[in-house]
Amino acid sequence: MDATKILYDLVEPVVQNREALSVKELPSLNENETILVIYADSNDIGRLIGKKGSMANAIRQTMGIATRVLDRKITVKFESY
Repeated sequence: MDATKILYDLVEPVVQNREALSVKELPSLNENETILVIYADSNDIGRLIGKKGSMANAIRQTMGIATRVLDRKITVKFESY
């Protein structure tokens, strides 16, 4: 199972500029942790985070389901261009 692909498919319908969207996996010091970073336009990052972080929390909770399957902690971060 590819967590990067799952996260990309999860956030793709929300963003307007799909060409600027990318999800990358970064190395972590903890071997049981996967860090996923969503890169998008600043307007799209605003949409992905949502008011008071509600959308970001929903994305993190959804990816939390994958932690049970992968037996790893998944951390999701947001970065704008």
